[in-house]
This record gives sequence, C-alpha cells and structure tokens, in this order.
Amino acid sequence: MLSEQSAATVRATLPVVGAAIGDITERFYERLFEAHPELLRDLFNRGNQAAGTQRQALAGSIAAFAAHLVEHPDERPDVMLGRIAHKHASLGVAPDQYGTVHRHLFAAIVEVLGDAVTPEVAAAWDEVYWLMANALIAIEARLYAGQGVAAGEDTWRAWQVVGRVEETEDVATFRLRPADGAPAPDFRAGQYVSVQVRLDDGARQIRQYSLSGGPGSEVRQISVKRVRGAAGAPEGEVSNHLHARVHEGDVLRVSAPYGDLVLDDTDADVPLLLASAGIGVTPMIAMLEQLAVSGHRAPVTVVHADRSPAAHALRADHETYTDKLPDGAAHFFYERPDAGHPAELTGRVDLAALPTAVAAGTRAYLCGPLPFMRAVRAQLIGRGVAAADIHYEVFGPDLWLAQG
Repeated sequence: MLSEQSAATVRATLPVVGAAIGDITERFYERLFEAHPELLRDLFNRGNQAAGTQRQALAGSIAAFAAHLVEHPDERPDVMLGRIAHKHASLGVAPDQYGTVHRHLFAAIVEVLGDAVTPEVAAAWDEVYWLMANALIAIEARLYAGQGVAAGEDTWRAWQVVGRVEETEDVATFRLRPADGAPAPDFRAGQYVSVQVRLDDGARQIRQYSLSGGPGSEVRQISVKRVRGAAGAPEGEVSNHLHARVHEGDVLRVSAPYGDLVLDDTDADVPLLLASAGIGVTPMIAMLEQLAVSGHRAPVTVVHADRSPAAHALRADHETYTDKLPDGAAHFFYERPDAGHPAELTGRVDLAALPTAVAAGTRAYLCGPLPFMRAVRAQLIGRGVAAADIHYEVFGPDLWLAQG
C-alpha cells in the first residue's frame, strides 16, 4: 500500500509527528473552523470540540493508520476504516470534504513542525493521508449506494414521533415513522441512525443513536440517554433538546441506518454472549429481539452492567426477550442494588461470577464505555474466546480506539 520510500520516511518521522500531533490537530481545527464555521455549527459535535476529545480522535486515527501501514505494509486496517466510514456516512460526509481537511491539516503540520517538514516528509505523509482518505471515500460510496443515494446528496429524511416512553429518569424512547408515509428502510439489528436537531442558536447538531428495537416493524425506535454536565464537561446539547422538547407528533430529521456491529449471518448455531453497560444496552436489545424472533437455539448469555436497577433502561425488554430464547440466560450487575430489585450480582462485570462458564466457540458482542469493553474483552480472551469473535461498538470521538 505505502511506497517503500514513504514507508521509510513515515517510520523515521512517526515519533516526531506523534509527539506533536495534539498541537497539529488543535491548530488544524482552529484553521478549519475559521474558514468553515458552518462545519462546527452543523456537522461537528460542539461538546466534543469544547472538551478536546475530537482533536484526540483525529490525532489518534491518523497515527493509528500510519503505524499500521508501517508495521503491516501489505494489510489495511479495514475494521477501523469501516467503523469510521459508517460514522461518516451517517453524518452525510461528502468526498470533497476530504480535500478541505487535507488543505487545513497539512497547513497546520507545516505551522507546528516548521523546517522539519521537508519535501520528502510532506510527500510521505501526504501519501498516508490520501491512502486513508481514498479508502474511506470508497467504503462510504458503497454504504451510500446501499441506501440508494449518491455520496454528497442530502441523505436526511423526515420522521414523525409516534410515541414516547420514559424508560428511566435519564432515558427516553422515541418511536418513529417516516413522515411521508413511505416504507421505512431496512436495517440490521445493532445499527444506529443519526438525528439532526435545530437548536436555539440556529445550529443543526447531529448525534448517533442505536435502533433499540429489532427489524421487521414499520416503526423504528431510539432510546436516548440525557447527557448531564459533570466534571467540567458540558451538557449534551442534542440529548437534552430531545428530552425537553420532542414529543409525540413532532418531526425529526433522521439518517439512514448505518453501523457494523451486527449479528453475523453464521450466528444461527453459535453460542453468543451479548454484554453491555449503561446506554450500551440499546443495540443489544435489538439483537436480542431478533434472536428471540428467529428462535435462536444455541446458548445466549446476556450480561449487563449498570449503576442500579432504576438506571437500567429497557430492563423489561432484556428479560422478556431472553426468556423467549430456548437457551438464554440474563445476568445483571449493579453497583447499587436495591431491595425492590434484588440483584443476582453486584459490582463490575466478572464473567467468573456467572453460574456457567463461557461456552466453547462463543461469539461475543459488546457495547458500552471503553473501559468496560476492554475489561470484558480481556476476560473473554482469558477464557479462550478468539479475538476475531469479539465485536464491539464504540460511540463518540474515540471510536478508532477499539480497533481489534
């Protein structure tokens, strides 16, 4: 993939670029938003920008891609690229935006590194950028085509809220139907949609939410956790808007479904483990519903971690769909169990505490905060589950971190 000459240059300069990449991406976003303020207003997550996590995400993805090219010159990190491409497609990213990013990113590199950016260094990193960008453009084109649109077209559609359910104090489920009466697009259990809302200052901010019901119904549903400000982090603009302002009869702009955390076509006779924490429960519920409807006969182990039974959104669905499985078992871990809902397990998820061992040949699907997924993944690998059989969803700007 990467030419031998560029590979040598990237290998030699990766430590220098890596050490400065935080400064580079900070300057990049300053330049980008000065030239294109509409991108911050209508495309990028302003909360992540304010917290600095978006800068870390860009820095991390480029560094990870470059390191992979150097260490594995004949391979492409398709898992990472696919995950990013699904996110981009859900946002409606267009091919020409990669040229805009390139222009401001490389200007920032020159500003930060100065004379260290020789023509040879610039050419090598330019090759890295376009290898990554062109791979993403190609994957995104296929994703758009699968939804019947061309890259760069308006991919948004109006959906009417036909129901709202308060799941917990901080989680509400919104049931949606296409406002034009046309059929809803198909999706696979585990996928998500983007929702775009117009805020009081005129910004159109976008967030992704998993579809929390299984395929097969004309009505789609998303379950949204209200993001409360804490430890200096801002409140979630979109989640709080949806909780405070959106009710039955309102209309939302919603993307087509995307996401690569989906049940494999070969899962029918395979033992499965569905593990989630907090609002990571949402794609797992959709998968669990699909398994219950299809009558999945192999063992299904359901594991969920939450602060308390009261905070456990969609708990009734968790239990109902598990009970419909011929060989299903649900295990809930609560940090603070209460007398009204005695927990069978307390504390953080510990697979050793389950009454039965993880079955040989298990395929696992995980969704939740990164520390949770890393901990469960390590436990699964320690029990002989192959790394290739552990799949997970990462939301937010750090989605590149869980590459394996």
